[in-house]
Amino acid sequence: MIHPVDRWLASAPRARVPDAARLRQLAGQVQVDPWLVLLTTTLCALGLVMVYAASAPLAAAAYGNAGLFFHEQVLWMGLGAVALVIGSRVDYHLWTRHAGLVAAGMTVLLLAVLVPHIGVSVLGARRWIHLGPINLQPSVVAQLGVLVAGAAWLDSRGGRLHSLTDGVMPFIGRLAVVAGLVYVEKDLGSTMLVVMIGLVLLVTAGIRWRHLALVVGAGLALGVALIKAEPYRVQRYLAYLHPFAHPLGSGYQAVQALYALGSGGVVGLGFGQSLQRTQWLPEAHTDFIFAIIGEQLGLIGSLLVLTLFVAFAIRGLRVARNAPDRLGVLLAGGITVWIAGQALLNIGGVTDSIPSTGVPLPFVSYGGSALAVAMAATGILLNISAQARRTQETARARPDRGWRDRWAHRAGPGGGGGAARG
Repeated sequence: MIHPVDRWLASAPRARVPDAARLRQLAGQVQVDPWLVLLTTTLCALGLVMVYAASAPLAAAAYGNAGLFFHEQVLWMGLGAVALVIGSRVDYHLWTRHAGLVAAGMTVLLLAVLVPHIGVSVLGARRWIHLGPINLQPSVVAQLGVLVAGAAWLDSRGGRLHSLTDGVMPFIGRLAVVAGLVYVEKDLGSTMLVVMIGLVLLVTAGIRWRHLALVVGAGLALGVALIKAEPYRVQRYLAYLHPFAHPLGSGYQAVQALYALGSGGVVGLGFGQSLQRTQWLPEAHTDFIFAIIGEQLGLIGSLLVLTLFVAFAIRGLRVARNAPDRLGVLLAGGITVWIAGQALLNIGGVTDSIPSTGVPLPFVSYGGSALAVAMAATGILLNISAQARRTQETARARPDRGWRDRWAHRAGPGGGGGAARG
């Protein structure tokens, strides 16, 4: 519990506690943002419940174990909880001091997944590395790596970011290398997230608007070219425009997701009563878990999920606004927009509001390494929040301490301290 500064000062011994020790004691009382912890915990708990509800029939039919995906989600959530605690306890400046190692490790993983017998190929895409019982997705690690390394690089550049050639283009070049490696894995959704993180960092760092317009325009043109480069991406885009034109073909997944959302009504069919999870909706426990939430929990449950992510975004942006330094602003803003933006992309794809991108719903979808990395990023956000609170409480304590000292040592009539009056 965080006590008000005045109450703490009133209860602290005035003459025996030095000012520095008092401020250290006050800083020790400051905890991480409880609302961020509550929101993250609620989303993770909801994810556990819904992963089981969405995957039980498939797991029972295919593997003879209805709780298989649920147990794996628990394992990854445990690893993520450890990463969250470490991220919240370790000073966020430490990660950026070793940004070179972060970038090197990220690059090695992205290259390793492309090597035969190391990277696992599924349906023509190489996105995973088998590490014993764990499947690691390097493109997810790359998202956090771009955030940490990019924030450190932009923070070190200072005012040079106003220059297109000396600030913006070198950053875009580094970002393009990472995005290109992720794209080669045939993971357009993760490529979009990597680019989005980079753009958020540029905006937060203070890029000029005309430079931003140039970068975004070039990015959109490249995105259109990449979509046209693969026939299945063109089909996915056409399915977004007219999902019911090919309900058994390219529009099948979108149509079944809309059926699930529509059949849920206001209050839903009830937990475990989903029909679409049984044999109709592919990826029901991963990318399309929001459709199962809408089917079982109805409009009320869907709005609850949206509210949780909006509240997460508000708290995260508040942390960014109050961050103690420029680096904290970059990291907090990047983490918040990354997680909230990924949720927006997922929900937009499930509801056919935007083309499906194949990204999971943060904290909720069965996602393995994606879940652990999102929790690790939240830990860093919590550390920035704690340091921001500590800075604010310390700043509030110093002027109050000075006022009390002047009052205590003032001699003469009306002065503080009975001994001085004699």
